Amino acid sequence: MAVVYLLLGSNMGNSLQFLSDARTHIENEIGAISASSSIYQTAAWGKTDQPDFMNQVVEVSCNLAPEEVLQTILAIEKKLGRERTEKWAARTIDIDILFYDLMIINHENLVVPHPFLQERAFALAPLSELAPNLEHPILKKTISTLLANLASDLTVRKLAN
Repeated sequence: MAVVYLLLGSNMGNSLQFLSDARTHIENEIGAISASSSIYQTAAWGKTDQPDFMNQVVEVSCNLAPEEVLQTILAIEKKLGRERTEKWAARTIDIDILFYDLMIINHENLVVPHPFLQERAFALAPLSELAPNLEHPILKKTISTLLANLASDLTVRKLAN
């Protein structure tokens, strides 16, 4: 059974409901969620003229291959109204694979660990809550170290549970 860390994000409509709906679909279609981080509010990254994001990381135990996880994620995003119109646009839900076990995957449509993880406080903060001592298999640094050394002016605020 693989341990997969997924980053969930939403900044359209009822973001908290979209995160909840995504977790339900993940449980039903990918595997059991063994842990969920708090929800974090973050200013948009990449394309900044849009509403703040709500982000959360979930740890999932699954029997699907990495490519199957990706295809299932894309289907879940579509079910929840995700439309891919422009890069970094506002969205009902975004689900990214941060880690699939400690595998290094570099395919045309799938790169794991997520190639921008070490640059994104909105991913590192909730991931650090769940797995601070997880070592990035390429960078050879723990998640807590990556977060502590991140040079970012993006404010990531943990919401009350």
